[in-house]
Amino acid sequence: MSKFTVKKRHVIRKSQIARLLDKLAEEIGPSAELFRSDRIERVETDAPVGIYLVDKKPLLMATDTWTFPTLRGLVEHPVPERRVVVDTGAVRFVANGADAMRPGIVSISPDIRAGRPVQVVEERYGKPLAVGIALFDAADMEQQEKGKSVRSIHYVGDDIWNLEI
Repeated sequence: MSKFTVKKRHVIRKSQIARLLDKLAEEIGPSAELFRSDRIERVETDAPVGIYLVDKKPLLMATDTWTFPTLRGLVEHPVPERRVVVDTGAVRFVANGADAMRPGIVSISPDIRAGRPVQVVEERYGKPLAVGIALFDAADMEQQEKGKSVRSIHYVGDDIWNLEI
């Protein structure tokens, strides 16, 4: 993800918080409750995703069609949903923004749908390395033998990870 600038930020209403958490629940189910807060702020940037501050930390990101935790959100509140686990050999590449390739994937959670966000985690400790968009449903990804499986949109060390507000 390229550099982006923060234009402004503002606290969103309770009704907007409810809608945001409903969209998050569509993606990660009951784990969305981990991100509930009375104060959620929307940060307006020129990034392709909207950033939401939960208690002044960038824990959520959203587009028009989905809401998902950022890597910081996944580190602070680990969720078992939407996981693609990569082997040790792929960690360095994925953590630097590379797409997750099928040979490096060791397990896939069954709730993955094509075109929806997923978390890419490493196999030893289960730490999140990237958030990406699944290119296949879980069943199709299991059948795949080579090629890209997840397109990376947010990774350790990118602008969203380094966002300080």
